[in-house]
Amino acid sequence: MSKARKITINPVSRLEGHGKVTIHLDEDGEVSDARFHVTQFRGFERFCEGRPFEEMPVITQRICGICPVSHQLASAKACDAILGVDIPETAKRLRELEHMGQFIQSHALHFFHLASPDLLLGWDADPAKRNVVGVINAFPDLAVKGIRLRRFGQEIIKALGGKKIHPSFAVPGGVNGSLSREDRDGLLGGFDEAYGTCRTAIDLIKGWIEKNLEQVKAFANFESNYAGLMDDQGCPDMYEGRLRIVGHHGETVAEFDPAEYLSFIGEHVEPWSYLKFPFFKPQGYPDGGYRVGPLGRLNAADRMRTPKADDELQVYREMSRDGLRGCTLLYHYTRLIELLGCLERAEEILTEDSVCGQDIRITADPANEEGIGVIEAPRGTLIHHYVVDKFGAIKRINLIVATGHNNIAMNRSIGLVAREYIHDGEVREGILNRVEGAIRCYDPCLSCSTHALGQMALKIEIYGPDGMILDQLQRN
Repeated sequence: MSKARKITINPVSRLEGHGKVTIHLDEDGEVSDARFHVTQFRGFERFCEGRPFEEMPVITQRICGICPVSHQLASAKACDAILGVDIPETAKRLRELEHMGQFIQSHALHFFHLASPDLLLGWDADPAKRNVVGVINAFPDLAVKGIRLRRFGQEIIKALGGKKIHPSFAVPGGVNGSLSREDRDGLLGGFDEAYGTCRTAIDLIKGWIEKNLEQVKAFANFESNYAGLMDDQGCPDMYEGRLRIVGHHGETVAEFDPAEYLSFIGEHVEPWSYLKFPFFKPQGYPDGGYRVGPLGRLNAADRMRTPKADDELQVYREMSRDGLRGCTLLYHYTRLIELLGCLERAEEILTEDSVCGQDIRITADPANEEGIGVIEAPRGTLIHHYVVDKFGAIKRINLIVATGHNNIAMNRSIGLVAREYIHDGEVREGILNRVEGAIRCYDPCLSCSTHALGQMALKIEIYGPDGMILDQLQRN
């Protein structure tokens, strides 16, 4: 009889930030447990205490270099609530436009740079080539299209905030600059190419799903709740709306003002991860886990807000009827449907007469000691909750980042994939890449403001029950 072992993947590659996976095998070489550990400590809730609330949109966007706009907007909305103001309509449209730019660049980055190596080159491809450079070498035209699509989203952000990363734009009470007609017209000229690239990607993922249908069905396919902000028509609303939580078959289990999130969402802490585990309070932890982000939003929605995306949603719905609704790999498809919808919404906003207006900010003194700002980030629902003193200094902060909402689901996903592919103690690199791929489906963002440049390492250590290392594999 063989001994129990522990396999460690550290760090998990092709995602933003650093985390590791531990897989425990029993004496028969079967998976007994699997955990996703987030090893970075954020600390923003603590070191922001005492800062003037007006500084929060600038400070908190430094949480991340990939999705700074999302944190900036959630923070600005929380500050609006402290001021007790409803910002001008032009300011709201400009914030939403910046947000669409964020979705476009983030979704394009994930699909073309992080997810496509597994889809195009294969789970078992040579790790030295299974990366964005390998995609560029094997599919140069597609890679260039992906880069240009991401750049288009970044150009929207730059036109509003002055730069592509960590822009200065959303402020308490509105925004700090207007959109010129020249910049508006320049952006409108980029949509034909962007739509074409998005359609190419959608056709690619649908073809891949069709060819690999049995794998899709077996890859972390499980029942769960789904959640996202919805407008009055039941469409995903990335900037505002009510937070809807539905069961696996589409039944609504809760729908509420997101400012009331504490009545519905609890946060559990495990000693082996710095990332909290949010859960739906009426169902408890861990049964009350839910999924957010593209799969969560589309499974919770009645329809999409824009026509092209809604047409594609109906195709997705037809495809997912046959036991596919909970398939984790469908995150890639739903992410592209959202990308299409965000392109449509950005174009709609840019064609509105008011988008170049000058009524962009309201100034006021603080009216409330508490403010909650909630938006949909590319990875899911993002909550900023501030409590201030009578001078407007921050007393307490609670942040529930999008990745946190998916923490229960990510841990469940890696366990399912590990149990599907690891048997009799056989552990190949391609199998471990599938485990990593289960996490990549959620596009988690684990970083604060630092990112690694170059090839991510993969280190696998196999331990005996006495804690001694039995074997070690290293990929530099």
